[in-house]
Amino acid sequence: MPTMTSARRSQWPVWLCWLAMVLDGFDLVVLGTVIPTLIKTGELGFDAVGATFAATISLVGVGLGALFIAPLSDKFGRRKLLIACVAGFSLFTLAVAFAPNVAVFSVLRLLAGLGLGACLPAALAYMNDYAPAGSAGKSTTRTMTGYHVGAVATALLAILIIPNWRLMFIIGGAAGLVLLPFLWAKLPESLPQAAPAPSADAAKAPAAVGRSTEEPKTGFRDLLRKPYPVVAAGIGIASFMGLLLVYGLNTWLPQLMAAAGYPVSTGLTLLLVLNLGAVAGLFLAGVLADKHGTKRIVLLWFGLSGVLLAILSVKIQNEFLLNAAVFVTGVFVFSSQVLVYAWVSQLFPAHLRGTGLGFAAGVGRLGAIVGPAVTGTLVAANIAYPAGFYVFAAAGLLALVALLVVPTHIHADKKAVPAGER
Repeated sequence: MPTMTSARRSQWPVWLCWLAMVLDGFDLVVLGTVIPTLIKTGELGFDAVGATFAATISLVGVGLGALFIAPLSDKFGRRKLLIACVAGFSLFTLAVAFAPNVAVFSVLRLLAGLGLGACLPAALAYMNDYAPAGSAGKSTTRTMTGYHVGAVATALLAILIIPNWRLMFIIGGAAGLVLLPFLWAKLPESLPQAAPAPSADAAKAPAAVGRSTEEPKTGFRDLLRKPYPVVAAGIGIASFMGLLLVYGLNTWLPQLMAAAGYPVSTGLTLLLVLNLGAVAGLFLAGVLADKHGTKRIVLLWFGLSGVLLAILSVKIQNEFLLNAAVFVTGVFVFSSQVLVYAWVSQLFPAHLRGTGLGFAAGVGRLGAIVGPAVTGTLVAANIAYPAGFYVFAAAGLLALVALLVVPTHIHADKKAVPAGER
């Protein structure tokens, strides 16, 4: 298998990681597209409570995968983990289409989530290993456009075929199986040993360089060492709030809009518009983050997200203005969380990059669980509109406050690690 160095000019890793994010994007919105139909028809025994449980338990799997499987990419390499994650997700997603009841449906979503949870941080860590220096913002946001392109494609697919909810999962699983042979044949092996710290250690202990530079390379215990606790706390809270927004909106936006009196078809269209805004926002955010500093831009993004989500609590009669408001909200809300990932990639050294990203994504998945669960509770209580948007607006502002305590640079082992501001 060729190494990353030998394939440095190849575009295969860029596109393969992007396509892996497309699969993650499918999972982001697929439940949001099928839940209204499942609740309306009562198929498999679904009601609002069953839908909330299915959405929640699937995100538990994603969180567990991010926290406990993604860090293995620092130990065994990004390539192996990506292939295993895509294979697992694809098979279990196909199986969801044949679930006989809510319980089996939920368990299969939990198992698919394990692979998906590790896929995102592993792919982002791979791309930040692979990207040229000084381009972390663009590299991360460009890769994550796949996430929202997948969400857009899934929302569009749902508009075309949504009464047939089973076909949604068949298509998602089959797409992953098609990607697998390309990952195996064309993705170069990542180099976890190419972490940035060896030379500093080598100067102190040349005879033990092979062992001393590699032994402490990975593990969540490293986040407890002096430079990292404050960083981990701020990043964790921001990721929690960021993914609360991403998953809460994508799971329940159609139902929120239905509660506000809009037709179901309008809710699905707005889900599509929301994720189109996300794609546009990712391109803009990456360029501005590399130019002006990730911290400055992510703070601005979360602040604007809170304001715009509060505005959506007001019912908009004009269809054009409604779509414009949702599009602009998508520009800021979803790229806010991606900027958090970009900042983590800059703050943590390469030998902890997968661990740091796994921590951010894993803790964030707790927010991804809370968002749909809280919003689903509001839906079940018939108070989702406008209260749901107030909850989302507060989450954006809390993320901003949490990131204020994260330093622009962190200093580890007496050596400054460059962060978001340049």
